[in-house]
Amino acid sequence: MRTLAIGDVHGASSALDALMNFVKPTADDVLVFLGDYVDRGPDSKGVLDRLMAWSESLQIVCLRGNHEQMMLDARTDRSAMKMWLSVGGTQALASYALAGRASLETVPAEHWTFLEERCGDFFETDTHIFVHANLDPSLELADQPESMLLWEFLRGPIHHVSGKVVICGHSSQRSGEPLAWQQTVCIDTNAYGGGWLTCLDVDTRHYWQADVDGYTRTGELQEQD
Repeated sequence: MRTLAIGDVHGASSALDALMNFVKPTADDVLVFLGDYVDRGPDSKGVLDRLMAWSESLQIVCLRGNHEQMMLDARTDRSAMKMWLSVGGTQALASYALAGRASLETVPAEHWTFLEERCGDFFETDTHIFVHANLDPSLELADQPESMLLWEFLRGPIHHVSGKVVICGHSSQRSGEPLAWQQTVCIDTNAYGGGWLTCLDVDTRHYWQADVDGYTRTGELQEQD
C-alpha cells in the first residue's frame, strides 16, 4: 500500500488525467488530494467530476483548499463573490456554463455537497499530517485556525508538536520542483501556470509529475539545508 499525496490541481484536468495514468494507483493505495481543485485553470468542473468518480473505486481523501472555501462563501456573500471571481472563480464558473450561461446556479448540487461534506481540513496518519496550506507548530490539529490551514503561506519547515512530517500545497513553487525539508514537503508545483502537477509517495519520497500537455517525469525529493 502506498500513501500518495497530490498537489494543487486548479482546474488542470488534462494534467490530472496524465498524472493518474502515469502513477496508476490501485485500490490498495491511499490518495490524499491537498485541495485547490478549482479556479484559474480551464476545467474545475471536470476535476471535481473525476474526484467524485474515482472515489467510488479508490481510497481517496480530499482536503479543502482556500479556493474551495472561496467558492462556497461566494454563494452567500456578494463581496466574497467579487473576491472569488478575481482570483480564478471566473474560469471556474465558465467550466459550468450551460448554453453559454455561467452562474452559481449551474453548479450541480452534488458538487456543492462534495465541497461541503466530503472535503476535510486535514488528514493524519501514524507518521504524516496532510494540510492544504500550513500549521501552527504549537497547536494540536483540532485547535488549528482555519486561517492557518487554508491561507497561510509556507515560510520554512514546520516542526509540529506531534513530530510528524507535514505534507502541504498552497505555496506555489514556480520552479516546478517540490520544496522539501526533512519535516515538511510542499507539492504545489504550479500545475495551471505552466508548471507540473505532483504526486508524492510520502514514504519513499519519490514523486511523479505531469503537465497540461501530457508530458511526464519522475524524481526524488531534494531536501533543503
